[in-house]
Amino acid sequence: MKLALLTTDNRQEYHQYDKTAPWFGTAPEALLQGFDLLKQEIEVHVVSCTQRPMESPEKLSDNIWFHSLHVPKIGWLRTGYQGCIRAFRAKIKEIQPDLVHGQGTERDCALGAIFSGCPNVVTIHGNMAELSRHLKAFPGTALWLAGQLENLTLPATRGVLCNSAYTESLVSPRNRHTWRVPNPLRLPFFEPIPGHPPGDRPHLVNVGVISPRKRQVEILELFKRLFSCGVACRIEFIGAAPVDDPYARKFLKAMEEATMEGYAVYSGLKETGSLIATFDLADGCIHFPSEEAFGLIVAESLARNLKFFGSDLGGITDIARSVDGAELFATDDWTALEETLLQWIQKGCTRPEKAHREMATRYHPRIIAERHLEIYREVLSRP
Repeated sequence: MKLALLTTDNRQEYHQYDKTAPWFGTAPEALLQGFDLLKQEIEVHVVSCTQRPMESPEKLSDNIWFHSLHVPKIGWLRTGYQGCIRAFRAKIKEIQPDLVHGQGTERDCALGAIFSGCPNVVTIHGNMAELSRHLKAFPGTALWLAGQLENLTLPATRGVLCNSAYTESLVSPRNRHTWRVPNPLRLPFFEPIPGHPPGDRPHLVNVGVISPRKRQVEILELFKRLFSCGVACRIEFIGAAPVDDPYARKFLKAMEEATMEGYAVYSGLKETGSLIATFDLADGCIHFPSEEAFGLIVAESLARNLKFFGSDLGGITDIARSVDGAELFATDDWTALEETLLQWIQKGCTRPEKAHREMATRYHPRIIAERHLEIYREVLSRP
């Protein structure tokens, strides 16, 4: 089978035009690792648009090709991604795939899939229409436009891969062909876990873009209360903090005091190996958003046998419910979260032992890639 996979090249996302190797979101990257393990069954052509020409490799592995398409800025959001759609269509006509798979409705990829002229499916990573409603996006803003384009895209594709029951409930009114397929984890998360060395105090992590939806400011305030009560613990925040975002600026300002007092630290972005090393030295993970489509960081932390504290909503519920070491709380029950966290610290910060195996049976890249192949064959078998 020949597949065209439309996804975002993070060199464009983070304006790293000097890099010569593409890199992708965690879920598409893990899926490609799974496809690499199935090289006898599928040929994959990864296609991404960029606003500047970049040096790129022709192939990412034996069965995975890469195509970087230069689209001037005028062809992006301000024109409804018309330039990207045309570039995708021309390249797909050249590749002649059996099926096109658009990764995400956040930007151009899903639109490129539905206008490709080929049988196509779309994966939902973030529910843009629901997120626009949840955050009360102002008409004309990028988030509002993304929600409108998602409503255009979903009814036009042959089917939608949904990463959680929550996502499926939002998608099914707009497309009757849905499959519930979780995001895979990257292969390094399944490497053996080293022995956990004792630390001088409990160390927790929070991973994600600094944003109102992820509520890092509120989590930081929780740890400030614990610190003021004499509880010896520390939280490390990992993720991008956009300097043009008022919430991120508020977080960075609060971090100045937290860092000086010693109960929190902000580490910015981390590469996969560094992130896993941080997990293996930590005791627990807190992820307490107000909305979440899937929550990949939940599965990643549990795959390294971290104690987990999180919101009982969206994809988090699917991942963490009944898993060893996972504690879930109502979305705004900060009191229960704080009390349970304090009790865990007082009892010695025990880490789970079985979560790693459970994540491997559900989210290994080979398992998820094989499920994708089943869906592709189903789609192609339909008129």
